[in-house]
Formats: sequence, structure tokens, C-alpha cells
Amino acid sequence: MAEFTVGDDDFLLDGRPVRLLSGALHYFRVHEEQWSHRLAMFRAMGLNCVETYVPWNLHEPEPGRYRDVEALGRFLDAVRAAGLWAIVRPGPYICAEWENGGLPHWLTGPLGRRVRTRDAAYLAHVDRWFRVLLPQVVERQIDRGGPVVLVQAENEYGSYGSDQGYLRHVADLLEACGVTVPLFTADGPEDHMLTGGSIPGVLATANFGSGAREAFGVLRRHRPRGPLMCMEFWCGWFDHWGDGPAARDAGDAAAALAEILECGASVNVYMAHGGTSFGGWAGANRSGPLHDGALEPTVTSYDYDAPIDEAGLPTAKFWAFRSVLEAYAEGGRPLPDVPPPPVRLAAPVRAAVSRWAPLPEVMEALGDEEWTGPLPPTFEELGVDRGLVRYRLRLPGPRQPYPLSVSGLRDRAVVYVDGVRAGVLDTEEAALAEPVAGPAEVELWVESLGRVNYGPRLAESKGITGGVLHERQYVHGVRARGLRLGAFTAEAVEKVPFTEVPSGAWPGAGEPGAGEPGLYRAVVEVAGGAAGDAALELPGWTRGFVWVNGFCLGRYWNVGPQRSLFVPGPVLRQGANDVWVLELEGAGATSVHLS
Repeated sequence: MAEFTVGDDDFLLDGRPVRLLSGALHYFRVHEEQWSHRLAMFRAMGLNCVETYVPWNLHEPEPGRYRDVEALGRFLDAVRAAGLWAIVRPGPYICAEWENGGLPHWLTGPLGRRVRTRDAAYLAHVDRWFRVLLPQVVERQIDRGGPVVLVQAENEYGSYGSDQGYLRHVADLLEACGVTVPLFTADGPEDHMLTGGSIPGVLATANFGSGAREAFGVLRRHRPRGPLMCMEFWCGWFDHWGDGPAARDAGDAAAALAEILECGASVNVYMAHGGTSFGGWAGANRSGPLHDGALEPTVTSYDYDAPIDEAGLPTAKFWAFRSVLEAYAEGGRPLPDVPPPPVRLAAPVRAAVSRWAPLPEVMEALGDEEWTGPLPPTFEELGVDRGLVRYRLRLPGPRQPYPLSVSGLRDRAVVYVDGVRAGVLDTEEAALAEPVAGPAEVELWVESLGRVNYGPRLAESKGITGGVLHERQYVHGVRARGLRLGAFTAEAVEKVPFTEVPSGAWPGAGEPGAGEPGLYRAVVEVAGGAAGDAALELPGWTRGFVWVNGFCLGRYWNVGPQRSLFVPGPVLRQGANDVWVLELEGAGATSVHLS
């Protein structure tokens, strides 16, 4: 057993000054069978600690129904076995470029902007959740023989709000649940962020990517004493669909890391290994300096231009960081050797689609019960976390052609009029290019591209949040049905009425050279040698989601910059591998590639 405390200038382990050389790794973005390899890479880079968030929405998909909360405990056990310390950031809000910043859709739907405040209904859910989650942390604290040395209270709250009573409630709740290691907050090194996000008696840390001396100078104005720590040293960045890839020069990042350490500070490299937002859990941002502009959905890969890449391999940044960190190795001991890389797929494989079902039939087989009412319901009202909703309306008539528009659209709608595709809408106030006459049957297949995870638009609803209008008149009488990503299980997919696809044929009766939206199946044969990590490519496909052997890799989209999806080796097997592709707009190819 050991005691980890906060001193006047340093972190103290049994009274001895220590420096935390930490790196961020989110256990939920790495396949569990690959945790040990990634943690060994941390040690080889020169780190002595690992930091992780905890996504509430992943572990409590419905109120009171919990899913694998024990995963956090298993990860912390792996951290201890690797000889590392751990920093846990349980939220309840985490940001992390994760769907809704980790907050459950069933919570933000009814509460909206009341979340992250002292609102009684919100706090009741937080209190209940923490009492379920925190035993995983408490029993693994360093004073109980575990690896946990620090626990965060909320996350970057100074970038969002100023409810000091709420922050105090979260800190007191952590302690009431048994947290005895030091608590901390983390905010940008700006006066308004530090005043809004820090509370007396709780260690304040700073998040930044460069300019350590200036950043710590600001922090010292607020906290004259206590150890300095950059809780998020942004060594890279994340990507949005449709933008160019983010990158940071390895030498520049290493120099910024060295400056932090020269200040005598501890550090948490964000991200040391980013991993992947499997399962369609990637979040979204809003553009503009105030984060209230156009939606910017985040790609599936969370590589982050990190020193350890998405596949767990060392990059130039890894070696540059190792050169900086080895000077701070305890006792001057040499750093461990870099572990062997994970096994890769032995040879490229290409497989043609063998079966297909059109999207309406997939909805019939896997969709939720249909909802009816006068106005369109939101995703939250339908209980849809990730996936899409089909809205059906009847436009009365006879009436002459008028503009058909949608008010409050989030995020993307493929529109059909009398069964014929009429266009794609992708702005909050959008109208079809061609006017529509009545009577007509209108369908809008609306997809969430990820809930906002940062800024004042956090907790906004998805789907059609206003209404459908013909000219200026609302079209009333709506039937809505959700198709959730979670419905795609091996057992459920067997109920989909697939049609065999002859070799080289295009499924459906869509436009020439394109297959219709629907669920496509292919069997990928992996032969010879062990199955290993792979990249899945879908040249010619447009946008949708992919599963391999029932494991959801996440969203693909031909707008880039991401061109392939990472397939963890443990997901693949020798022999036949079942691949499902849910294409939402139309495919221009009928094969999938693994390499």
C-alpha cells in the first residue's frame, strides 16, 4: 500500500517527490485483447502512468440498464500488471470527441441545457451513476494496492459553465463514494476558464498544446502553490469528415513536451494512443470561434496523429518523445524495449457481395416499433442513440408544386417523393431543389452524424427538431421509425430477407452504375497464417457503417479524409468472416477489401 498526495510543489508518493509522465489511452477505443500491447508501448516510450476517460452513455444505454461497467476495472487491472499508475476521468461529462460528450441521450433529451448544472433531476442521475461506477475505481486506488493516483471532478468545465455549486457537488460525491486519492480539475490556461472550472481545495491543472511557460504562468496566478501539471498536452489533433487530415510535426511536438518538463511539471500526453471510435460512437463539433456554427462530424479513426498510431505502431513522434522522456526515467534506468508489433493480416483479401436487402426491408426486420403523431419526433423521443430514423408523411392535395423544406434538421436526410429519390438535405434549414406537388407520399431517412461533444450546443437533439413544411404550411401527421446500430446483432441480421446477388450484378433497381441503399453481406476468407490487424477499404461506396463478425467498426464516408477502417486482429478469424455493409446513399461497387 502507498499514499499519493499533493504537496506544495510536487506530487508525493509516501512523502517522496514524483513526477507523473502520463499518456492518454481510452480503454473503450482499443480492443480489450490489445490493451496489454498498448500499455507496453507506453512504458517503452518512457511513460509511468496512463489516463482514461469513462463514457457514461456506453455503459448505461437506458436508465438503470448497465452494460459492462466492469470493463473499467479490468483495464485498471491491466494497467497495474503493466507497472503503470492510472489517472481516471469519470465525468460525468468527458468531451473526448465522443458521442454527446459521454452523456446519455436519454438524459440530455428531456433535460437539454439543464445538464452540467445543479438541476435536481440531472444530479439524481449523476449520483446514481457514480455509485454504480466508482467501486471499480475505489477498490483500485493506490492506497489499496491499485494503480489509481488521481481522479478528475467533471471535465473542462470552465469552457462550458460557471456553476461552482455543481462542481462542488461532483467533488463531494466522488469523496462520498470512497475516492481518497487527490481530486483535480482541468481547464484551458485562460482566466475565465480557470475561474469557471476550478474550485478551492481541488488541484487545478491546465490543458494546452504549446507555450508551457506562459500557460503555467497563468495557472500560477490562480494557484500559487501545488504541483504543476499539463493534464492534456495536445500532441496532435482529431479529424472531421470532409476536411484535410490533421498533423503536427514530431520535432515541434517533442520540443513542446520538453518545455513542459523543463518547467518541473508533470504531463499527460493527449493522446499517447488514440485508437478508434468503434460502434459509431464518434461525436461532432460545431464550427466557429464560439462553437455554434455548422456541424462538423468527427471521423471514426481517433489516431490523433499520436506517437502510437491507430494500429499500435510507433511513429516518428514516438521516437522523438522517447528521446525526451528517457532523461526523466526514474533512477536513470534505461527504458524497456519496444514490444513486437501486433500480427498483421497475412495477405490482402477481396470479397464480392453475395447477399443484399434494400433499406426498407432492413427497417422492417430490425427497426423499432412505428411511432405516429402530428409532428416529427426527435431521436431522443424515439429512444434512438446511434443510427437513423425514417419519417413518413402524406402531402395532401390536389395542390400545385411548392418548396418542400425541413426546419431544425439534424443532421442529414435522404428524401424520397412517391418512392423516387428527390435529394439530400444536410443543413438545419433546408429545402429540396425542386418543388413538390400534392398529393404525394414523402419519406425522409434522417441520419445522426454524431452528437455534439463540446461547446454550447452540447445536449442538442437529433432528427427533425422542428417540422416539415410545404410552402409555409406545416405538414402534420407523421409516422416515424428508428433503426438503431445496436439492433445489428448476428441473431437479428439472420432475420433480414436477403436476396442472393449474382456475380457482378447490381442489387436493386437504382440509377445505372449504382447499387441502392441497403444491407450488403460479403464473406471474407482468411487463409494461411494467423488472422491479424487489417485495414478495410470500400472503394466506390458512399456512406454508412460496417460490421465484421458482428463487431461494428464504425462509419465510413467517401468524403474523406479517412479512407479505410481499422480492423483489430482479435475480431478476425481464420476461415470465413462475415462482413455487413449498411450503405445509406448508394454503392458504386460490390466488393470489400481487407489488407
